[in-house]
Amino acid sequence: MSRRGWVLFIAMSVVWGVPYLLIKVAVRDIGPAELVFVRTAIGALLLLPIALYRKEVRASLRPWLPLLAYTVIEVGIPWLLLSHAEQEVDSAFTGLVIAGVPLVAALIARERLSGTRVAGLLTGFAGVGLLVGFHGGTGGTIPLLELLGVVVCYATGPLIIERWLSDVPRYGVSAVSLAAGALLFAPFVVTGLPDLARTVTPAPALAAVALAVICTALAFVLFFALVAEVGGVRATVITFVNPAVAVVLGAVVLGEEITPLTVGAFVLILAGSFLATRRRTPTGKDDGAGGRSRPGPLPDAARPVPGVRAE
Repeated sequence: MSRRGWVLFIAMSVVWGVPYLLIKVAVRDIGPAELVFVRTAIGALLLLPIALYRKEVRASLRPWLPLLAYTVIEVGIPWLLLSHAEQEVDSAFTGLVIAGVPLVAALIARERLSGTRVAGLLTGFAGVGLLVGFHGGTGGTIPLLELLGVVVCYATGPLIIERWLSDVPRYGVSAVSLAAGALLFAPFVVTGLPDLARTVTPAPALAAVALAVICTALAFVLFFALVAEVGGVRATVITFVNPAVAVVLGAVVLGEEITPLTVGAFVLILAGSFLATRRRTPTGKDDGAGGRSRPGPLPDAARPVPGVRAE
């Protein structure tokens, strides 16, 4: 990769590894629904001007039903579950569980599985099982089920893009989906926002703003630039780096414990995700590039890429 490509790659790895830490801090004072509203509303306000300038909003609104489904499955439900779960579990644990998204995506896509991919799935799920078995009880069953729900949503949302929204402009679908998410949550939280503004302490407030500005709006802009610079296949490698960033930040900033078991589970999940998502070449061999069929909001030519989502 070029120097610019490496800079963008490192920036994205950090930007999408930070949300778990910021959510953990934000939910100290801010409810899950309020946090999702703040995140989507600010993100939409920042991205809509870009989408309008590029004249991408109108084209994004035409397939309104798939776009609404994408908003609910990729933004509304998982961000709400994620915020609620992190009221009980560590941010590092959350990041490691979410690392299983490529494994579930490989199953949902129902592609033909080679022996290597099957081995990858088994290895990855063994890592998730190890992690959940020894750490899942610390926060209770409900947060664990919520995180597993997030994994399924993150693995499903991009398939909607692939089938019904693959031609929708990238900034348009991001901005409009965030705006739609804010509108969906507004009726449930707007009346309580004045009280929240008076009671929230500085750290959670700053965490919520950073989550919206850096990990949502800026993240989309950086990701689009990264894909344009290095291509969709290389861009998806950030999926394997984000959980490591989450674990390190949780330990350094929040004092969360990193055990040998955590490290072992992490290695199994990463190895399994890599093997399970290897793309097959025309000759039928795995290409080893870590490419995957699951798309996001764009690719080499501005098409979505698999296993990558805005946390």
